Amino acid sequence: MNDNDTYVIKAGATAHDSFETDVDPARVGWEWSSIRVLRLEAGAEQVIGTGSDEILVLPLSGSCTVEVDGLTYELSGRPEVWTAITDYLYLPRDTTATIRSADGGRFALPGSKATSHLPVRYCPADEVITTLRGAGNCSRQVNNYALGNDLETSHLLVCEVLTPGGNWSSYPPHKHDEHNDVERVLEEIYYYEVRSGADGSPGMALQRIYPSPAGQIDVCTEVGSGDVVVMPFGYHGPSVAAPGYDLYYLNVMAGPAEDSTWLMTDDPNHTWIRQMWDDAEVDPRLPMTPMNTQE
Repeated sequence: MNDNDTYVIKAGATAHDSFETDVDPARVGWEWSSIRVLRLEAGAEQVIGTGSDEILVLPLSGSCTVEVDGLTYELSGRPEVWTAITDYLYLPRDTTATIRSADGGRFALPGSKATSHLPVRYCPADEVITTLRGAGNCSRQVNNYALGNDLETSHLLVCEVLTPGGNWSSYPPHKHDEHNDVERVLEEIYYYEVRSGADGSPGMALQRIYPSPAGQIDVCTEVGSGDVVVMPFGYHGPSVAAPGYDLYYLNVMAGPAEDSTWLMTDDPNHTWIRQMWDDAEVDPRLPMTPMNTQE
């Protein structure tokens, strides 16, 4: 027996109204992290309220405007996650906003419970810090939206990872389920998109989570576009892109620490893998999108 039924939420399982995905803390049985994905047809709009949460409005495809507190913010967005990074908007707790899309699109709303109220902030794409991580068949691209950049949040951390087909990411397996000098407690959500094959066939990828000292967990599952895996504790990784199918996942993390910091520790049985990268080249298929490298 495994825990797939508990921690794997298949595409469409939480869909309602204009939301393709709606995973809140109550659905997961935890306190902090959430993810919604909004699909708007051309000319449509959606009113959202953040309540006690802070969120990002993060275009996956298409552009939109966001009206909040009498001001309108233009998000240029992107054609798709495989070709570009995007501008985005931070919305604090206790905020009502209207999202409109003239041409239609899909918009991720990663969120966290917030313990402080911060200002609305528009974040241009050139503020997104992009890096290449790993080497060889562990190469992947990481785009940081609310992690390691200048955006101040209460507890929300957000990045996205692009992994070429045949490569392993979220590797070596790691965890963040203790609070200490080298680690923070962070509830994590992976939201996946898998690029179709050359013949248009739907892609596939694999995800693993296994026990840490924090508790027993056993997830080993195939994932596809629109699927969500939630990770309350445990070592997570690898995320494996099947050959022929590029893998995207949006990471949403949040926890009780007030420093909004991502700290993790590798599984000590596998951390030696990092040494292999010293003598290997980064996969030439990377970067998938133009990179920002400013510090």
